[in-house]
Amino acid sequence: MSERPLRIMGLSGEYRPTSKSGMMVEHALAIAEASGAEIIFWDCNEKPLPFVGEDGCWDNANVKELQETASSCDGFLVCSPEYHGTMSGVMKNTFDWLYDKHVGGKAFGLMSTLGGIENANTLNHMRIMLRWLHAWPVPEQLAVGHVKEAFGEDGTLVNEATKERLNALVQSVLTTAQLLQSS
Repeated sequence: MSERPLRIMGLSGEYRPTSKSGMMVEHALAIAEASGAEIIFWDCNEKPLPFVGEDGCWDNANVKELQETASSCDGFLVCSPEYHGTMSGVMKNTFDWLYDKHVGGKAFGLMSTLGGIENANTLNHMRIMLRWLHAWPVPEQLAVGHVKEAFGEDGTLVNEATKERLNALVQSVLTTAQLLQSS
């Protein structure tokens, strides 16, 4: 009997998949796919999520699809820009629609992008939030400071150390997801 490939979902804390956070998620998902995972990128631009508490939000088709898709995944690669010392509103709102029954016991790889110097504020805030959801953020994490200079004109990451850390983060998510799946 052959095992199915791991399903890894990418979430970006910005609406455009061409944003810097979206690009980080795309790079991470490409590494996961090259390692044999089935990948899914949730595009908040194509499938926007209402704010929690809006009229009619509980029956929103995009919310239901996000929850069903998340439930079917084994791990997640997420990246948020840091705005005013924390994750973006888009990232927080996305996570506000996910519950323990969707993501509990699943591996998460955390990344953040910053216009200035690197720090871990957003990463720490996402870790706290994921602890409440009973998820498993891996120890590796990646903050990319001065993000406007982090990518070449062709969209590739320019810094070798960033590429290595991204690869280590993705491999940790895949290994952890496999371990959690078999437990």
